Amino acid sequence: MKTTILTLTMALFTVITFAQEKNKKMTFDVNGKCGMCKERIEKAALNVKGVKYASWDIPTHQLSVIMDERKTDAMQIKTAIVGVGHDTKELKATEEAYNSVHPCCKYREDNSDDGAAH
Repeated sequence: MKTTILTLTMALFTVITFAQEKNKKMTFDVNGKCGMCKERIEKAALNVKGVKYASWDIPTHQLSVIMDERKTDAMQIKTAIVGVGHDTKELKATEEAYNSVHPCCKYREDNSDDGAAH
């Protein structure tokens, strides 16, 4: 009887833990300026296997994601984002990647947001 109860408890704990990892929500800062940046950042995040949702807010520079932790992690998403030219707090895009963004999207020189201009 004790073995059955222990087995059921462990099975329930495993299912609960497993389900919690499936859809983790998180946000982090990503530098950018406009609607073109938004499209580029979101596309890069969504191209990471395991990312189910990505939305970057222009005024706050916050990227909100829903991801499957069994398939990816925050650092993989941030690596994809810096690969298309956008800095995060932890990682900085290479000069080559940064220079590949549209000239009006150069956030390092001009820290203003002009999302309505594009």
